[in-house]
Amino acid sequence: MSIEVSRLSKFYGEQAAVKDISFSVGKGEIVGFLGPNGAGKSTTMKIITGFIPASKGEVKVCGLPVDVDSLETRQLIGYLPEHNPLYLDMYVKEYLEFVGKIYKVSDVKDRVADMVKAVGLDVEQNKKIGALSKGYRQRVGLAQAIIHEPQVLILDEPTSGLDPNQLAEIRELIKKIGKEKTVMLSTHIMQEVEAICDRVVIIRKGEIVADDKASFLQVNEDVQIVYAEFDGVVSKSLLAKIEGIKKLHKTDKGWLFETNSKDNLRKSIAQFAQSNSLLILTLRVEEKTLEEVFKELTK
Repeated sequence: MSIEVSRLSKFYGEQAAVKDISFSVGKGEIVGFLGPNGAGKSTTMKIITGFIPASKGEVKVCGLPVDVDSLETRQLIGYLPEHNPLYLDMYVKEYLEFVGKIYKVSDVKDRVADMVKAVGLDVEQNKKIGALSKGYRQRVGLAQAIIHEPQVLILDEPTSGLDPNQLAEIRELIKKIGKEKTVMLSTHIMQEVEAICDRVVIIRKGEIVADDKASFLQVNEDVQIVYAEFDGVVSKSLLAKIEGIKKLHKTDKGWLFETNSKDNLRKSIAQFAQSNSLLILTLRVEEKTLEEVFKELTK
C-alpha cells in the first residue's frame, strides 16, 4: 500500500481533531477524502505528509513510517496544502526551478518546462506569482507538488479558485497522474469526486463514517426509487394499485415510486402499463447523488 493509516489520533489539548481512524490507499488509486469544515481532513493530510506529528497511531508512506523517516517519506510525497503558500515576489519559472533544486531534480530547467506545459501555465510563465489570479496560483502550487515525480500526491482543495475550463483541465491532469501514482484529494465539490475518484472516505468529527466506492455509497440498500413517465394521463389512485408501492409522488412530467429494494418495481410498472394500454416513455431507478449521501452522513 502507498498510504497506510493505522489507529491515527491527533489531540490539541483535550480536543480531538482526529479519533482513532484507519484506512489505506493503494498504488494507482485516486481517493476522495471528504468531510465538513473542521472534520479533521486537513489535519490528517498534514500528518501523512509529515508536517505535524500524530498524537497516537502510525502512518506509513510506501512502507516507510512517516514519524521516523520524515525526510525520506517527503521525497516520495507531493503536497498541495489548502492555503497554497507561494513566494509572491518570485517569477513562476524561477520559483519552480527553486523547488526543483530543493528536491535535487536532474535537468531542472527541462522539468520546469514540462510542468509549465502540463498545468497550463504557458501564457503566465514569465510573470511574478503575485501578479497571477487565484486559479493560476493554484496551478503553480500543483506544479510544485509534482515537479519531483512523487509516488504519492496529497491535494487539499486542488481546484479551489479555478474557472470551469481550468477545472476540466486540472481534473484530466489529476486523472492522468492517478493512473501511475497514488492520489488523495480533499474537496467540497461533489461533482469533482464523482468525476475523478475511484473511492471515497468520509470523515465526520474526526471519525470515518464511510469508506467505499462512490457508486456503492449512492445506492440505498433498503429503499428503491423508480421514476416513470407515461404517454398519457394516469391517475394517482390507479397507480397506487401497483403491487409493492410504499410511496407515490407526482413530478412535472412523471411519477416517483418508492418500494423495498428487493422488489422488482420496474417489472410491476411495465406489467401495469401493458394491462392499461399505456406507453412508457421513461423508466429508470433513481440513485442518490453523492451530495445527498454526504449530507446524510455528516449532518
